[in-house]
Amino acid sequence: MGNGARVAAIIAVIGALLGLVFSTYSTLDYAAHLDRQLHDVHCSVIPGAPAKEEAEGCRAALYSPYSAIMKDELWGGVPISLFAQGAFSFLAGFAFFLAVAGGRASKTAASFFAAVSVTPFIVSVAMFVISVTQLNTVCETCAGIYISSILVAMGGMLGLMGLRHRQRGLIVLPLVWLVVLGIFTLMPTAVYAATVPDESPYLEQCGKLAGVKAPPGLLVSIPGKNAKRPSTFFEDPLCSTCKSVHMRLAHDGVLDRMDITLVMMPLDSKCNWMLEQPMHPGACTVSKAVLCGGDRARQVLEWAYDEQEYLTRAGKKDLQLGREDEPVMKEVIKERWGADMIACIDDKATDQRLNQHLQYAVDNSVPVSTPQIYIGGKRLCDEDTDIGLRFTLRKIAPEVLP
Repeated sequence: MGNGARVAAIIAVIGALLGLVFSTYSTLDYAAHLDRQLHDVHCSVIPGAPAKEEAEGCRAALYSPYSAIMKDELWGGVPISLFAQGAFSFLAGFAFFLAVAGGRASKTAASFFAAVSVTPFIVSVAMFVISVTQLNTVCETCAGIYISSILVAMGGMLGLMGLRHRQRGLIVLPLVWLVVLGIFTLMPTAVYAATVPDESPYLEQCGKLAGVKAPPGLLVSIPGKNAKRPSTFFEDPLCSTCKSVHMRLAHDGVLDRMDITLVMMPLDSKCNWMLEQPMHPGACTVSKAVLCGGDRARQVLEWAYDEQEYLTRAGKKDLQLGREDEPVMKEVIKERWGADMIACIDDKATDQRLNQHLQYAVDNSVPVSTPQIYIGGKRLCDEDTDIGLRFTLRKIAPEVLP
């Protein structure tokens, strides 16, 4: 009986320590971006795996609205992984105590641990559902936390076996332990919030549009339902960062409070003479589809973001086949938007219009990267379009936040 309790506690110790490792990686990745630079991120279910640049799922989670709290008050907010760090630290310590005590641990201690051991699992289930339904991806580091939570909960539940043979502890102890758990969970958050640097002086130092006007009707107009501020977006429909920013702005209701002028800037050398190699093969054709969308331009753009992985594969397939006419990509677009859309894409006038979009970017000294967002003519810094987006908007354009 004592050995069974000890094994259950050891399982919980292993789970809690793994959870502490993964949540620490997540916190370090988040905190690294406080220097306003882009960094590699840890994205693996293997503890100790090196950080890497290509980690789309983990970046999507890192930049998502669900990665932190207090994003309006602090640049980047407070990462929720800090709560996990504190909780797993407490659970690891308590489980270690139960492992040492074995069958001598009181019924009160085992019952308390069983009750609190399921809390990381419940949170993990909620975050997994959000990842699948809202982000359409699962961060591997987050998956490591999910697995850790399962182990902790398993150890807690197994520890309930044989409770009837144990003595009860002091009734007041669970209240004391609960307070200690609260301290462990909140302390890292309080320290982090108190030490986050003030990014306000840097928010409006990334330039502005040169002021060169576009011919009437050239650019795409996407008026918001309750527009408060004019803004200009330079986007590539196959750019994963563009998709991430667009999703966050749509999720927060910001897009509906902007009068958007959309400029297509596909990072595809087929039409973009500023590039020697295509970064996003097929982006020229998808950008033309957005231009051909007319009043449905936003709908076409958001469809492209929803189907970005599929469209990216289609673009790469056409490139591998050496097909300049891009039959694979056009078939995908035709299946959703019909033959008239393909006819518009193939029209020379659409080629000329897309070329003018690119020329407009050059005339206004816009960097060759996406996304580029200008509010009232002032450019949002690249670093302020990821974890610091809500804080930046609250500072420079509070009226666009619901």
